[in-house]
Amino acid sequence: MNKALVALAIGGFGIGMTEFVIMGILPDVASALNISIPQAGHFISAYALGVVVGAPLLTAFGGKWPAHKTLLLLMVWFTVFNSLSAFANSYELLLVSRFLSGLPHGAFFGIGAVVAGQLAKPGKSAQAIAIMFTGLTLANVFGVPLGTYLGHNYSWNVSFMLVGVIGLLAIASVKFWMPELPKSSSEGIRKDLNVLKRGELWMVVLLTTIGTGGFFAWYSYIAPLITDVAGHPEGFVSYVMILAGVGMVIGNLIGAKLAEKFSPIYAVIMSMILMVFALITNAYVAENQIAILVMTFLIATIAFCLSTPIQMVMINSAKGSESLGSSMNQSAFNMGNASGAYFAGLPIAFGYSFTSASLVGAIMAGLGVFIALAIILIRKRKESTVATAS
Repeated sequence: MNKALVALAIGGFGIGMTEFVIMGILPDVASALNISIPQAGHFISAYALGVVVGAPLLTAFGGKWPAHKTLLLLMVWFTVFNSLSAFANSYELLLVSRFLSGLPHGAFFGIGAVVAGQLAKPGKSAQAIAIMFTGLTLANVFGVPLGTYLGHNYSWNVSFMLVGVIGLLAIASVKFWMPELPKSSSEGIRKDLNVLKRGELWMVVLLTTIGTGGFFAWYSYIAPLITDVAGHPEGFVSYVMILAGVGMVIGNLIGAKLAEKFSPIYAVIMSMILMVFALITNAYVAENQIAILVMTFLIATIAFCLSTPIQMVMINSAKGSESLGSSMNQSAFNMGNASGAYFAGLPIAFGYSFTSASLVGAIMAGLGVFIALAIILIRKRKESTVATAS
């Protein structure tokens, strides 16, 4: 395996861990800082906001330098502010450090996805991108459970110290394993920003936000679904999260194969249709303790079949400014995280069962299918116009 792709995967592992470990140690953080759990939830939102803001901003400015140097600087930034998070002793300090920690997330994955495609052998760009995302999925299998254990049994600070150590490994691997590369943008900031005028690009952003929001609608409420609905003990949730993580790893690899066998946009449509049926099924079998485990694995697998194909759809839609478009897709993933959790929470707030979150997710994934079909229609009309003009 190309060592440069492994370096990207290590960076992805660190990013995946810091994004999701906070959810597992939220009560510990709240207790240590003498704040409520809803207040501690602001640390999740602050990180997501950092991703949304930092993805296009840092990618645009990072385009001035060779891609390998930009990736190295992004990992240094990531490591510094995640390490500082471990020493934050107040709500305000941790809130700011979480926001700053999130800034390089989207730019790293955005530029990294383009670099992975460039490093791949002909016809293997999907597999190369999937290797980078494997780091993020493996974080859910190993890093997040380990960080949660350390946070519960020692101190929440230790969890972020561990993220800092992984950041140092990522810095070293990018420094020594990443070959010299050209600038991530050959057009310059002003020309790169012209890509924002393309309607198709914004359709892909909407596709990612709404479509993947279907997964997050379910995943945001997985803990009460496991305990309150299925009746598993609270301590069992961490094992279910590992099961979901394994599904994510497998789904990520399957998604790369689908993107190579079919076009990326058709791979997205197939995955989202399967997600609709899986989420609806989950709503009706969630009370069965065995069935909920099977569906958890299947939903996580199907959802992460999307990761590589949908990133490739964006790269194809942002020709000439691939890194900027690719990073914007990472912003869209985080907007999907926020929107999925919000919309799924509405029926629950009105007194409906936690299974309603799965139905909300199915609706969002279904809307994603229609958006993807609209993108295909736009592309066909564009091709028809070009053919007529020539």
